[in-house]
Order: sequence, then structure tokens, then C-alpha cells
Amino acid sequence: MDRIQITPELDFSRIVYGMWRLGDDADTSPAHVQAKIEACLDQGITTMDQADIYGGYMAEEIMGAALKQAPALRDRIEIVTKCDIVIDAGRHAGAPGKYYDTSRAHITAAVDASLSLMGLDRIDLLLIHRPDPLMDHHDTGRTLDDLVASGKVRAVGVSNFRPWDWDLLQSAMETPLATNQIELSLASHDAFVNGDLAHLQRLGRPAMAWSPLAGGALLDGSHPALHAEMTKIAKDTGTDVSAVATAWLLAHPARILPVMGTNNIKRIKALSDAFKIRLTRPQWFALYTAARGKDVA
Repeated sequence: MDRIQITPELDFSRIVYGMWRLGDDADTSPAHVQAKIEACLDQGITTMDQADIYGGYMAEEIMGAALKQAPALRDRIEIVTKCDIVIDAGRHAGAPGKYYDTSRAHITAAVDASLSLMGLDRIDLLLIHRPDPLMDHHDTGRTLDDLVASGKVRAVGVSNFRPWDWDLLQSAMETPLATNQIELSLASHDAFVNGDLAHLQRLGRPAMAWSPLAGGALLDGSHPALHAEMTKIAKDTGTDVSAVATAWLLAHPARILPVMGTNNIKRIKALSDAFKIRLTRPQWFALYTAARGKDVA
């Protein structure tokens, strides 16, 4: 499995296992979660993606129970988590609607909760989950710097930020932001032309891609022309359309890290099949054209 340098001291597996559906599985036992992590490790996938809000603020605790049962796993994985979204659920039950909170008090409390729930002494990468219209970039930036200095967090980044959101926050920080996790897939490809990826490439920062299979829409025939193109390549390479869609992201020079989320052990074991595919430039553009529904200009 290829690895990508996130900071000079931290590298991630090229494919990341996303745990946003961890609490949706019928079996959330520590043994079953451990089996998922080990299925990842068997193919070199060492990076696990979490967020405090996943599973109504329950996914981190589910993962923590597995790590408590098998503590040796912690030294074999990198853990990403996110914060700043507040909803009426879990520890924020009673919240008056959904909102974002990038205040020092909220971020610090969220990190402490994540460390406790997952049984960690530090988080490898902390992301601000969504741009906050009320963000005081000086306060937020100083808080992230302090978390890194304290050792509670090894690296920090953002998620769903536009270039100007990134630049504003970074302007108030000493710690370099490590990555931006954005929606990227054959069904959501605006970032390839709207400046989001270009911004990261200019800075030399890798992108993380959430929902790389468009929540399963790329697998179920919702995009017939695109599905036909993917099926053709999958047949030629002895893989499946999931691997083709992932390989399309891996082929881009922005060093994209697809965050793959599934609870199916069989599908987890096949995540690295994307590396069996080496798309040619014409194949990449054939998929892009089918996704757009029109030729490039």
C-alpha cells in the first residue's frame, strides 16, 4: 500500500478506512470492529477516519471499546477525528438545533472527549469538520496550535473548507494545516476545476476525499453512462466498479486519499483492488466525460 506524507513526522496509508457508518452496523461488538480494522491492516490500510458526530456521537466510543479489547492495534494505526458540528444527540442532547462551534472551549472539550472515548493519549490528525461562519480565526488558530504543542494532537487540518476559509485560518496559525477533507468522486467532481484541488496542490498538501463512491450511487446504476464505462474497465482489469471509481481518484496528481466507508468485511478486504488498475489518460477522461454528461470543452 502506498503511503502519503501528511507532515514531516506523520504519514498515512493511501486509502483511509472511514468509520462514519460504524454505529449503523447490526454488530458493533469490539470483536467485530477489531475484525474490520484487521481486514484493513492485512492490506496495508492503517489510517482510520472518525468524527465526534459520527453515529450521533457514538462511533468513537464503539471504536474505543475495540481498542480497549485489543490495545496492540493502537500502535499499528493512525487515527483521524473531527469536531465543531453540534446536533441534538448524544452528549449534546438538548442542543437547540444544528450549529457549528469553533470556539476554544468547544474544540478543547471535543478533543478531550475524543481522547477519552477512544482511550487514546493523542490524536494523530484533528480536522475542523465544517467552516464556521462565526469562526474567530485568531481564537481557533491559537487553539489548534496549543493542542499540537500540548501533545494531545500530532497534526491539524480542515474539512469542507474552501481555499479562502483555509487561508483565513492558516493566517492565524504557526502550525501548518496538513490537509483538507472534501467531497470528491466521479459524481461530485467540482473540486477538480473550482480551485479546491489546485489550492492544495499549490501548497503541496494532500487532499482527503470523503464519499468517494457517492454514498453508493456509483455502484447501483444511478449514472447509467458512467456505470457502463466503469463496468468496461472493471471487466478488463478483473476488478469491480468500486475499484475503478477509487482508481480514478488515485490517478490524480493531487495525492488524493480516498476515505472508504463500508461495514461489509468482504468489501473491506477488496478496498486495495483499486491499485490493480492503472488508468490511461484517455480512460480517465472517458470516465470524467461520462460523469459530466458532456465532452470537455
